[in-house]
Amino acid sequence: MQRKAYVSGVAALLAALLAGCTGGSGDGGTTDDSNPGDAGTATAAAQPGKYDSLPEPCGAISQATLDSLLPGIKQMTDQDQREKAYAGEATLTYDTDRKVGCRWKVDSTDATDHLLVDLERVVSYDNAVSDETQAKELFAAKQEAADLPEPETSSSSGDEGGGASADPSASASASASASGSPSSSTSPSSLTTPSDLQPRVLTGLGDEAFLDDSLSGSGSTTEQRTVTVAFRTSNVIVTIQYEEQPATVGTVPDSKEMQDKARKLAAQLADTLAG
Repeated sequence: MQRKAYVSGVAALLAALLAGCTGGSGDGGTTDDSNPGDAGTATAAAQPGKYDSLPEPCGAISQATLDSLLPGIKQMTDQDQREKAYAGEATLTYDTDRKVGCRWKVDSTDATDHLLVDLERVVSYDNAVSDETQAKELFAAKQEAADLPEPETSSSSGDEGGGASADPSASASASASASGSPSSSTSPSSLTTPSDLQPRVLTGLGDEAFLDDSLSGSGSTTEQRTVTVAFRTSNVIVTIQYEEQPATVGTVPDSKEMQDKARKLAAQLADTLAG
C-alpha cells in the first residue's frame, strides 16, 4: 500500500507540472506549439498590382497611327504586303500575362522606319513588397540606365524639364522643321538640340515617364535616330522605341517630328490601359 500511495503522489506532481507548462490563453500563458508568426502578429501581405493582364500589342495600335509612324505602308501597292505590314510581328515571349511586344519594319522611298512596343506587367514575389513598388524600382533602374542629362536649373520650356547642353549622340538634328521632311545635316557637331527636345523626364504620361533621343552614324553613312518613350502606370511598364534611317547620306531624321509621334502613341497606349 505504501508503494501504491507513492506512485499516485508522483503522478499527481507530474500532472501539476504539465498543467503549469501548458497553461491556456485565459491565464496569459503560452502553449508549446505557439508560433510568433501566426496571423495575429504577422504583417499584412502587400496588395497586388492594378493590372492582372496585358493587351495584345500588335492589335493595340490603329492603322491611322501606323500610317503616321511608318509612311512606307501607304506606299505599298500589294494588298497582302500592306496587311502584313499593319499586322506587325509579335516578339518572342513565354508568358503573355507578364510580357508582350510587337515590332514593325517598313521601307519607304525616303527612309526605313522601325517601331517596337513592349509591355511588361510586374509581379512581386515578396509578400512584403507590392507589385507597384516593385515596378517603381524597375522603372527607376530603367531611367537611370538611360543616363538622361541633368535638367537645367534656369528657366526651361514647358513643364517637363529641359536638358543640359547637348551631347554628341543627341545633338544632331533638332533644328529641323516639324513639317515631316528630313533635314539636311552639314555637321552634326555644329547643331545644338533645343532643351525641350533633349532626353528628359516627362509629365502627364502614366505615373512616371521619360524620353530618350539619340543619333548614330555620321559622315559617309546615313544617320539613324532612335527615340524611346517609356512610362509606368501602376505595375505595368510600357516602352516604345521608334527608329528612322534615311535612304540618303547626309540626311538627318527630324527630332521633333519623331518625338511628337512617339509621345502621341504613348498617350494612346496609356489610354488603352486606363480604359
